[in-house]
Amino acid sequence: MEHIDIARDRLREIVASVLEVEKETIAPGAQFYEELGMSSLEKVEVVVTVEREFGALSAQEAAAFTSLDAAAAVLGERTRTLRDVDLIDRLVAGHVCAGRGDRASYLDPQVGEITYAGLLEAARAYAGALRAAGIPESARGLLVADDSVATVVAVLGLWWHGCVPVVISPALTDGEVRYIADDCAAAMVHLDAASARQRALDELFATTPRFSGADVRAALATAKAGPAHRPQEAGLPAAWSAGREALVQYTSGSTGMPKGVRHSAGAIAAMTDGIGTVLGLTPEDTVLSSARMNFGYGFGNSVLCPLAAGSRVALIRGTVDVHSLAAAMQRHRPTVLFSVPRLYAALLNASGTTLATDCVDSVRLCVAAGENLPGPLSERIRTAFQAQLLNGLGATEVLHIVVATTPGKERPGTFGIPVPGITATVRTSDGTPVADGQEGRLHIAGPTVALGYIGRSESAALTFADGGAYTGDVVRRAPDGTFTHLCRVDDVLNLGGYKVVPSEIESVLRDVERVQDCVVVGGRDADGLEQAVAYLVAQPGSDVAVVRRAVLAAIRGGLAAYKRPARLEFLDVLPTTSTGKLAAFELRKAAAQP
Repeated sequence: MEHIDIARDRLREIVASVLEVEKETIAPGAQFYEELGMSSLEKVEVVVTVEREFGALSAQEAAAFTSLDAAAAVLGERTRTLRDVDLIDRLVAGHVCAGRGDRASYLDPQVGEITYAGLLEAARAYAGALRAAGIPESARGLLVADDSVATVVAVLGLWWHGCVPVVISPALTDGEVRYIADDCAAAMVHLDAASARQRALDELFATTPRFSGADVRAALATAKAGPAHRPQEAGLPAAWSAGREALVQYTSGSTGMPKGVRHSAGAIAAMTDGIGTVLGLTPEDTVLSSARMNFGYGFGNSVLCPLAAGSRVALIRGTVDVHSLAAAMQRHRPTVLFSVPRLYAALLNASGTTLATDCVDSVRLCVAAGENLPGPLSERIRTAFQAQLLNGLGATEVLHIVVATTPGKERPGTFGIPVPGITATVRTSDGTPVADGQEGRLHIAGPTVALGYIGRSESAALTFADGGAYTGDVVRRAPDGTFTHLCRVDDVLNLGGYKVVPSEIESVLRDVERVQDCVVVGGRDADGLEQAVAYLVAQPGSDVAVVRRAVLAAIRGGLAAYKRPARLEFLDVLPTTSTGKLAAFELRKAAAQP
């Protein structure tokens, strides 16, 4: 009966997570509807989460999910296939035990070189500090942090202690940060930002247990005990069951409100075995990513994939632009470059027709993801770098890249085939698979599909359906199995991999004095990449130049850099249809002209 007990215990964790209650409050044999007050949508979320972890259920099996006992009986035999995941061993300790502890793990602009052995000890010391501070195991910890080895130490320390890291950008507004902290019920915060922003964050979380990147860096430099360095207090690394929540990443999604995407420990292991196999990283590689760790793509680039492979990671502090990226490439000589198509285009355009040799001759593999890569731009990248190119598609809901071109077998204009362990299909709006050559919604099934959203049962039921997840992309699959991206399902803009809702930008613009009307649509730049274009109407008699300056000031003060419109266009009046509605299609057509 042990396997049924294991299934029942895991089901209690899943149900507690869906209902957002403590596991201990759920009786082992509780009835879903009668005793727990579960809604039908919440039961759907439970079933979807179970299917992602245990495999697809038949209609009869799903119908039998009326209580924990009944569900455990259905799943009992399947628990034999579950395996624990040792995150610390997989990413760091395994390399140290194999005699590679003296190899560099990170090249940090503030700290210098940190070895794998040094990273392991820092993670243990951070876990000890969490324990000393009374942070409970299984709690979520919010990291409002720039890219830094201190951020990686905090992530690993939280995993060591059995906690769930939630990494977000310090560029978010106070309101956004506070919302996320409340939404994920953060038991502690780790803060690491530029000085002015750091002070503001310290004030924002004055009553919350706080740790800082500065304290981690101080400990790395001196190895002395401190607020983030208590090695003697640490216990053994926590045991992680494959289906247990181990990471939360936030995405805006189509509603404009941040949604916490819950990833399992098993998904992390599967991701490094999936896309990690395609990337083929080795301990000899130096990895550089322009995408930040608070972005799902960037977290995989700078933490999960390279650590699993024992590679070195060169970090760039703060906001990345074409100049800081080029400087980092010259300094660190990366062999693998992760970026978004938009920044690749900026590198090529800023350098004219060729890039400086000392920027590109070390790179063996360019990886592009986060937004659609037009075919002509992919060819320009390969020509400029004289390197292989991996073009991939992923989503926060599936952790990282799940469909990708095979390096050395590039197909410009496509984003390749599913990575190992992933099944990708094209489906109609009702979930029916379509034939090759027909367009439809991209559906992903496999072990990297997330457990769901924090407290968003209705959204989860729409996204996590049919045994997997819908990414929100409209695609077409060719007979040879390769996929081509056509567009997004909704009107959400994809700006450098960040999903941005036009109404969020419009709300900032409408608050500017003398702005009478505005609308934001998606357009294309000269490289075919999506950009936000704002069309505005100034109040009669206004000096448009003055209004433009006011709008620019409002954008800089009220929107994160990646949310800002690339173009501002002033019109006398916004176009309308014969029924008086906004003729947005006319503006999209105009915005498509670079």
